[in-house]
Amino acid sequence: MIIDVPDLRFPEFSGEWVETELQDIVPNICSGKDRISNSGEVALYGSTGVIGRTNSASYKENIVLVARVGANAGQMQIGNAPCGVTDNTLVIDAKEWNYYIYYFLQHYNLNRLVFGSGQPLITGGMLKRIKVRYGCKAERNNITRLLCLIDERIATQNKIIEKLESLIKGIADKLFQTARETKLLLELAPNITSGTDKNGSGTIPLYGSTGIIGKVKNASQKGNIVLVARVGTIGTVQYVKESCGVSDNALIVEAGEMTKYIYHFLKTYKFAHITSGTTQPLITASSLKKIAVPTYDIERQTQIVLCLNILERKLDIEKQYLSDIAMMKQYLLHQMFI
Repeated sequence: MIIDVPDLRFPEFSGEWVETELQDIVPNICSGKDRISNSGEVALYGSTGVIGRTNSASYKENIVLVARVGANAGQMQIGNAPCGVTDNTLVIDAKEWNYYIYYFLQHYNLNRLVFGSGQPLITGGMLKRIKVRYGCKAERNNITRLLCLIDERIATQNKIIEKLESLIKGIADKLFQTARETKLLLELAPNITSGTDKNGSGTIPLYGSTGIIGKVKNASQKGNIVLVARVGTIGTVQYVKESCGVSDNALIVEAGEMTKYIYHFLKTYKFAHITSGTTQPLITASSLKKIAVPTYDIERQTQIVLCLNILERKLDIEKQYLSDIAMMKQYLLHQMFI
């Protein structure tokens, strides 16, 4: 079937696009059958990546893998080397079409096919019936080359962020380990409590254990506070400068001029030491108060905060750049396919 063309195209192409079902391009879409072998040397892919090794490669490189079942159903990856595949993953091997199919399905958004609440599922039959739209081979190749380059840049940016995070952690650990004196957090921040605000109407941000989760009408906190996740993602540490509300799954630490210093120290702290509970691990205000905080003179503490602030700002810039690249990719996926 001949159809319209996408909104954004390379200038050298002007022909109309064609629509066909995916099964006309790749008739056989099925789940893998390989199993883990302790003596195997070939990468074995599961629904989210390599999960072990298997004895022999059932597939060549550059196949499209789609998570078939569970919370990750619909998630995709490219197997970029000869590999085996488990039975919770669907395999699309369309040869020279593989990368185009991979990016077209990202545009298509497979999550809309997933069904089942207890055990989300996507089937090979569903994939086969997807209508794929495309132009000539040269245009397809240009599209995939561009998107591959963007994915390579995203991978590079993730490595930059990972190395920077490792550097910051190493510097912070060193800075706090050389202190000769410590004080209990209780001495620096006597009033440590959990938040009490609930999500509702308003314009003021409501913070939970990992970030903003809603809005409140009135601010219970004036800002310059440290939040520590007390349940769920326990130990996640945030610094909040603005007036806000705080939910009951975060502990609030207020320490005046020491607040930012405490924030940077708690980012290095291993909260497993003070975690209690097995079914629902949590951190209590009383256990947080007993943490020994390394201390220096005011001048030295100010230098530490300044150093770590600069590194954190650099990290924020790199993360924002990653977000910008990801947004650009989403824009291109939306504009270059139909």
